[in-house]
Amino acid sequence: METFEETKKIWKDADAVCFDVDSTVVTDEGIDELAKFCGVGNEVAELTRNAMNGNITFRETLIARLDIIKPSKQQVTDFIEKNPPKLTNGVSELVNTLQSRGVDVYLVTGGFMSIVSEVAKKLSIPIENIYSNKLMFYFNGDYAGFDVDQPTSSSGGKPKVVEKLKKKGYKNLVMIGDGSTDMEACPPADAFIGFGGNQVRPKVQENAKWFATNFQELISVLAE
Repeated sequence: METFEETKKIWKDADAVCFDVDSTVVTDEGIDELAKFCGVGNEVAELTRNAMNGNITFRETLIARLDIIKPSKQQVTDFIEKNPPKLTNGVSELVNTLQSRGVDVYLVTGGFMSIVSEVAKKLSIPIENIYSNKLMFYFNGDYAGFDVDQPTSSSGGKPKVVEKLKKKGYKNLVMIGDGSTDMEACPPADAFIGFGGNQVRPKVQENAKWFATNFQELISVLAE
């Protein structure tokens, strides 16, 4: 989009909104928290920073991070039980407001379905509206990799998801997120809103036509 005003207009007329999850809908990065839980937090956090700042490809860093964590099925189950989603202030109200206006809300994330589905439940977002990665396990529960066929498992995955959603006929689809992979999704998204309420990514702050630091700002514009 050319300007902040045009982005704002599309936001007010949105018929679909795609949210990134980590550091946007929730306050932390799920893979970093899982790494901490598995005792390898520091090694993985550095790789996450590089990925979100656009320094290396998402697929490369996903492989590298998971090769360090190697989470078993039991560890993931225990993690989910002991770490309920930490929702960002205002996101529940924002999602409720959008849904009450008949807007379809999606979660489009490089995070993992088993963890993200807990976020979706809290926000009353249907499971079928989640586009995420899927962990794979051997029959004994050991880590076996991730599903490379999921579009969100590689750089350029979010634009592919948005392109698919646009084929449903949405005229004003908005992508909201904190990272460079979110910004890449516009186009095909009709507008992108950068979010810096949890983490400020310099590349996104500089290039987003609208950079919001809290969700109240977005709710207020819908109420105008």
